[in-house]
Amino acid sequence: MTTSQRRIPVWLAVVAASLPMFMATLDNLVITNALPAMRADLGASIEELQWYVNAFTLAFATFILAAAALGDRIGRRTVFLAGILVFTAASALVALSTESWMVIASRAVQGVGAAGIMPLSLTLLAGAVPPRLRPAAIGIWGGVAGLGVALGPLIGGAVVEGWNWQAIFWLNVPIGIVAIPLAVLALPNTLGARLRIDLPGVALAGLGVLGIVFGIVRGNDAGWDSLEVVGSLAVGTALLAAFLLWERRASAPLLPLRLFRDRSFSAANVVGFAFSFGMFGAVFLLIQFLQVVQGASALEAGVQTMPWTLAPMVVAPLAGFVAPRVGTRTLIVAGLALQTVALVWIAATMSPEVAYSVLVAPFLLAGVGMGLVFAPMSTAVLANMGEDDHAKASATNSTLREVGVALGIAALTAVFTGAGGELTPTGYVDAAVPAVLAGAAALAVALVGALFLPAGRATAATSPAADATASAGGAGGEASGRPVDREPTPVA
Repeated sequence: MTTSQRRIPVWLAVVAASLPMFMATLDNLVITNALPAMRADLGASIEELQWYVNAFTLAFATFILAAAALGDRIGRRTVFLAGILVFTAASALVALSTESWMVIASRAVQGVGAAGIMPLSLTLLAGAVPPRLRPAAIGIWGGVAGLGVALGPLIGGAVVEGWNWQAIFWLNVPIGIVAIPLAVLALPNTLGARLRIDLPGVALAGLGVLGIVFGIVRGNDAGWDSLEVVGSLAVGTALLAAFLLWERRASAPLLPLRLFRDRSFSAANVVGFAFSFGMFGAVFLLIQFLQVVQGASALEAGVQTMPWTLAPMVVAPLAGFVAPRVGTRTLIVAGLALQTVALVWIAATMSPEVAYSVLVAPFLLAGVGMGLVFAPMSTAVLANMGEDDHAKASATNSTLREVGVALGIAALTAVFTGAGGELTPTGYVDAAVPAVLAGAAALAVALVGALFLPAGRATAATSPAADATASAGGAGGEASGRPVDREPTPVA
């Protein structure tokens, strides 16, 4: 039987697209609970701990748009498979690392692999599933993505406590080995518009953000007025300015600046950046507070954060359901307000002796707030975009959110270390409080930005199926595309 004659069940296509995405999503968060164990084993400084996270985040943010464009040119499944292979191999390299620089370098390679996975996963699924089943398949895919976010800290804590920190990376190896043949079997290899890849744009944007993050990370140790820090910040800023100038004249820009003429798109990206900056910068510090100060094990810390991490699993689908009626702006503003209050509450109650029961309510409040922001923000990004722009618009939002994560971790940790913070039970809290409040301030900025969003209520023409198809297009390429070769036909 030839490839074109094989009948592939829809469930297999869903698994083939979702498994690598779950692996990459989980790995991006699973490391948070492992940081104290990695610090103890590798003798890492807080600066190196930042790079354990930011090396992945920056590489991912730098290459996500380029990976989507490369998939359009040479085949989306081809790039997807390459991403799985790179991610899996890099995971093994992290696990084998015996020095911090090895971890950081391997995590950067992991980020490149994830850039080949994340923007193409949903696009490939949408192209592999019949239109009548596409909304259901996309819903399952979204649930799997949410599960990766929710279970990341918990799984990381359980694995670290049951084995060691290396095991959280070794787990990716068998998953990757299984995922590659699944993708070959069940997902079509489609092409998009064969536009030139904007390599100068990739270089200018990636190096510019790296320069700024490096300057912020090094600020307290090297001195904010040192040549190293001032030079890094100045070069990073200049490169980003050059990136914007280049994008204005590039024939196939990495980031089409014309998209920002749309108010919904621009405001949603401001919200996404500031939201990621404040919330995930604070999470980086709070996870370590539970272990370093309160003496929780990695697993206990994962369990303790469950009110925060599991709440979006319940709230996000409900927010997506009611958004057409109440409007995306209302939900996003409410979610950001809840998160701002939650971080202020945590900062006000944080102390070495604070009982966990005191933290449950603000943790839950933060989780509910995150759930109110996730789905409506994605809707706002694509609200007024033409179908041809869905891929670029969605990938741009993903990129800016990842940059927000990296800058948030760098900036809030700089506040922490600048206030004399140390990774010890007695030297942590007094410096963590102003850092968490800085995160709350960033969320307040996001809230102000959200006020400029259009109301975002559905029109009579809006339908769930259309929304699902639009979401599929926004994952890094259009849902449809001409096949590179004859492929299996998914059936129910």
